[in-house]
Amino acid sequence: MESDNPIEVLDKPEIHRILFYPYKLTAGRDDSRNIFFNVEPDVQICCRFYKADKKFPTIIFFHGNGETAPDYDDIARFFNEIEVNLIVTDYRGYGYSNGSPTIASLLNDAKILFKEIKRWLKDNGFSSTLYIMGRSLGSLCGLEVVKEYQNEIAGLIVESGSATNFRNYLSMFGLVPFDHPVWKEGKTFFNKEKIRLVKIKTLIMHAEFDSIIPLEEAKILYENSAARNKKLIIIPEADHNTIMYMDRRLYFNSIIDFIKNS
Repeated sequence: MESDNPIEVLDKPEIHRILFYPYKLTAGRDDSRNIFFNVEPDVQICCRFYKADKKFPTIIFFHGNGETAPDYDDIARFFNEIEVNLIVTDYRGYGYSNGSPTIASLLNDAKILFKEIKRWLKDNGFSSTLYIMGRSLGSLCGLEVVKEYQNEIAGLIVESGSATNFRNYLSMFGLVPFDHPVWKEGKTFFNKEKIRLVKIKTLIMHAEFDSIIPLEEAKILYENSAARNKKLIIIPEADHNTIMYMDRRLYFNSIIDFIKNS
């Protein structure tokens, strides 16, 4: 009988090769923007902190699968210009972090990192106003964190997120059939199930022509969101990896409006 436990079915090497693209960095580990947090006694995750001002809110950003935190060195200034601090988290095996990524560790580490980052910000005199933002693969982390700690978070931003945890993507590669029991609802595993439990204000952003995670998934997330204050922004003409650049003004103005006016 086929298991319907998502972790048992999906935490396999052949699936990890599709979902994760860990890239180890060697030079620059001692960069002052790097902050290291222990998620297990022998596993450290590196987060990259881009400071604007201690009185500004902070976005904790979970990035996509083919990225590392230092990839945001140039992008971070646009977040700082809209008066937010930015912390980009890596995953096991990415950047300066050790260990090997799995789906189970991805979700568990995200919750540990949230608590550790929150403590670090408080200890260093930063505003307690926190936003969670998850892009692509990072949407799994973002929804997991907000589902557990939404009373400690000002808002959720999902960018290029999956409603069904990459069901279409994995089916396309023939790894997990579209009709496999794992895709049945009721286990609070899908992002679209988790977002039904999230009542804090929510912004969903997606590219019009996303070829990896179809726009329809963003619409499903929006429809399933339990937030009374929610908005869906579609970036015209953009694809999965051009969403931030195709219309940078719309992208960042949407975040400004979400944080300051909603």
